Amino acid sequence: MNSKFLVSIALACLAFTACDDTTDNIGTSLTEGNDGVSVQTATFDVISRSVAADSVLSRNIIGHLGKVRDPETGAYITGDFMAQFNNLENFSFPALDSLVTYDSEGNQTFGNKGIIKADSCEIRLFIDGYYGDDKQTMKLTAYEMGKAMNEDQLYYSNFDPISKGYIRTDGVRKDKVYNLIDYNVPKEKRDTNSYTPCITIKLDEAYTDRNAKTYNNYGAYVLQKYYDAPSNFKNAYTFRNNVVPGFFFKLRSGLGNMAKIQTSQLNVYFKNKVRKAYTDKSSGTAVTAYKDTILNQVAVFWGTEEVLQTSTITNDKQTIGKLVADESCTYLKTPAGIFTELTLPVEDILQGHATDTIVSAKLVLPRLNNNVSSDYAFDVPQNILMVPKDSLYSFFENNKIYNNKTSYAANWAYKGKAQSVDNSYVFQNISGLISAMSNVKNKSENWNKVILVPVSLSTTQISTSYGEKKTIVTKVSNDMSLTSTRLVKGTETNSPIKISVIYSKIK
Repeated sequence: MNSKFLVSIALACLAFTACDDTTDNIGTSLTEGNDGVSVQTATFDVISRSVAADSVLSRNIIGHLGKVRDPETGAYITGDFMAQFNNLENFSFPALDSLVTYDSEGNQTFGNKGIIKADSCEIRLFIDGYYGDDKQTMKLTAYEMGKAMNEDQLYYSNFDPISKGYIRTDGVRKDKVYNLIDYNVPKEKRDTNSYTPCITIKLDEAYTDRNAKTYNNYGAYVLQKYYDAPSNFKNAYTFRNNVVPGFFFKLRSGLGNMAKIQTSQLNVYFKNKVRKAYTDKSSGTAVTAYKDTILNQVAVFWGTEEVLQTSTITNDKQTIGKLVADESCTYLKTPAGIFTELTLPVEDILQGHATDTIVSAKLVLPRLNNNVSSDYAFDVPQNILMVPKDSLYSFFENNKIYNNKTSYAANWAYKGKAQSVDNSYVFQNISGLISAMSNVKNKSENWNKVILVPVSLSTTQISTSYGEKKTIVTKVSNDMSLTSTRLVKGTETNSPIKISVIYSKIK
């Protein structure tokens, strides 16, 4: 039999599975007029259940801060986060002899003639969207970290810097009552495109470092650390390990919104002297003279992708347990809430087909609509990952991309109420996974199980050799946004979740 013909048969089968949800009469239509190839179809039941996620790898640049209640399930979710601050390579403050310092009477002087002080210091948390009611009053506490969280360790969403001893016991603890709408900013400014709302935390109280040295505020400490050893500011690593390990922002009270913190910022305000040249004609002859001017300056240290920012997610365990035990459906719930586990009927699929080729194995997961009407209903997960259960954690820890062989991605295909049949997640062809599972049978009790995980996909566009633009996925990470949905429950017999398989073989 010509191998090119077999390939064409396989492609034809795939085309049929991609265009039509049914497989009726495919065998007849594909083999008509050809006695060399046999094509068969079959459907099998898929079992599903909900599993508590416990925690997920917290490797996102978005911090989550707040507390909300899912109107559909009643589950409470709290978000706290840790931010570190970056500095440019070989960052520098002005020369010490030009820095405005102060004598014991509080008078201005310069350099090492006086005491280093900062005019002010603050942290700003910039809000890039939120869930819930932005008018609700919330309260947080900013904790100074005692040691840095470095990239040589993996941090999951249940990692608590306080209980793990990362907080400095006698360090900064600053409470802040906030609203997501800052009413101190005029409305006409808030309504402009250039305005980004932020939560501002002042650090202007007297500060004592771990060596018992006292400064007028936290900013003065940062300044002094630079003039003591500029090498501490060489790069982000030396800065976070020797100067500012970071801050942990923990919600203290309030309910009703969850802010997405896109960027954080540490600002240190100070004064320094700048000598400017001017032309002096007072003597009748133009000569170059110099005048000292005192300038108000600010050093900005940003929380960026180059440094860690982790979210600590606390779910209502009692409610999560009730949802997991619900036999009427399964759940997908983020962040770090509930996944869905599938048991694939690998043995049934392969029985009697040892010499056949599995051309296609299509899996459709119907979604159940929200049964509670609310303006604050959580979004539906847009993308989900299918990954073998034993590979769940290593997939994200190793920064893998789904390969359409043993891991797959599907998006929510809903197109509107008129086309509710598309209210589902569709995996067009997982035949490679079926084959891979058959090869690891008896090596693990989870050999035929997969986990469905809501994910965020980072993409970029590249140019093909034909000059066209192609979108490729560059990163797959756990979805840390607020999402929730129910899926139909897969059962051992007469399951509403089916996997449709197409086989082919040479007669």
